Amino acid sequence: MHTKTLAQLSAMLQSKQVSATELAQHFLDRIAASDLNAFLHVDTALTLEQAAAADARIAAGTATALTGIPIAHKDIFVTRNLRSTAGSHMLENYVSPFDATVVDKLAQAGMVTLGKLNCDEFAMGSSNENSYFGPVRNPWDKSAVPGGSSGGSAAAIAARLAPAVTGTDTGGSIRQPASFCGITGIKPTYGSVSRYGMIAFASSLDQGGPMAQTAEDCGLLLNAMVGFDDKDSTSLERQPEDFNRDLHQSLQGLRIGVPKEFFGAGLAPDVEQAVRAALDQYVKLGATLVDISLPKTELSIPVYYVIAPAEASSNLSRFDGVRYGHRAASYTDLDDMYRQSRTEGFGAEVKRRILVGAYVLSHGYYDAYYLQAQKIRRLIAQDFATAFEQCDVIMGPVAPTVAWDIGAQSDDPLANYLADIFTLSTSLAGLPGMSIPCGFGQGDKNARRPVGLQLIGNYFAEAKLLNIAHQYQQVTDWHQRSPE
Repeated sequence: MHTKTLAQLSAMLQSKQVSATELAQHFLDRIAASDLNAFLHVDTALTLEQAAAADARIAAGTATALTGIPIAHKDIFVTRNLRSTAGSHMLENYVSPFDATVVDKLAQAGMVTLGKLNCDEFAMGSSNENSYFGPVRNPWDKSAVPGGSSGGSAAAIAARLAPAVTGTDTGGSIRQPASFCGITGIKPTYGSVSRYGMIAFASSLDQGGPMAQTAEDCGLLLNAMVGFDDKDSTSLERQPEDFNRDLHQSLQGLRIGVPKEFFGAGLAPDVEQAVRAALDQYVKLGATLVDISLPKTELSIPVYYVIAPAEASSNLSRFDGVRYGHRAASYTDLDDMYRQSRTEGFGAEVKRRILVGAYVLSHGYYDAYYLQAQKIRRLIAQDFATAFEQCDVIMGPVAPTVAWDIGAQSDDPLANYLADIFTLSTSLAGLPGMSIPCGFGQGDKNARRPVGLQLIGNYFAEAKLLNIAHQYQQVTDWHQRSPE
């Protein structure tokens, strides 16, 4: 059952070939036998209780397409009955009094929660090595990182520990781990999915999205996740839509923009080979390749690492040891309590970004750094607007390399930052983007590690992206492959 897609599982549930309880137990058994450190919190009784409710709903004829299907949530989404830690010692024992809107929407659709997934602390990282609870291991090669920050989510799909998961993408944290683990993931247009109950990293960039085996699966999940939420001031008011409505449209005449900046120095040959082969496959499907330029691509790294830490330093100021979260056991006065609690509660990468963010927002540096970064952010968005006058979709690599070994870049945070060069600009512009499996590379060692193809669309073009991805997945089998 764990090899089935969401669409196949839905059909099996509706035809009574399997019950939601049997399906949930099957995945719980797989999770219990796993050694990937992908799951942080599992409550078997709670999962089976939800599965029984889903079975009753199916029997009553009130089920949706997702009723009874198991799902696991990145531990950045708060949940009422499970701990919500954000991968941090600061929130190690925190249990939220409410569900995040994304969690609530998927529960209303009848999905069954398997548990909470490991992630980089407060979603800060590109490797999932920054979690207080230890790194997640890539199921394709357990010596490799799964990518971050949604590494637990990606690993769970790749290892078939869950058929569907949620992730969040601030600068590539759905797309990059999807690439490293050989699965499908999509970051929708900023504001499409409510951020209410999603523990904040950088509020103008954070966006939730689904990760699964196929583009069709991601579309089914998006149908339930997207929607206006009056509890989120950045939520967009749009008419509901079926994101899988265009899955079977021909790609004849599709114009694919290929940015020259995505194929320059720094792109590993094995990654380029897999991506070029995928582009050739699209040509066979009727598409045309168009050379384009995104000239501000290199600037996306310094811009992101000014804006994101600035917003993080503001968002994380609430964790002071007073209201909730970790409080130091020993301190002399109030100021010392703040200092000791934050010192003990936050990990090294989070502290690094808080310090950078506080610096660029400080008097005398705001205009020189933060304001300038916001101006360049607008120019990056304009580059995309110009590019979409020449093409319908932009394609290229998700990351410059395949997954690296655990610990290989732990002493060089800048190397981790540079790994996001192809995903950051999409997030800064608020555009939808996705990753689909397109082959394997070997990196620095003789091991097969997945490569992802990145698809970037114009605002609200999620249905088009899913169609383009689906058509590719109809003529290739990269998305069907799983680790031994």
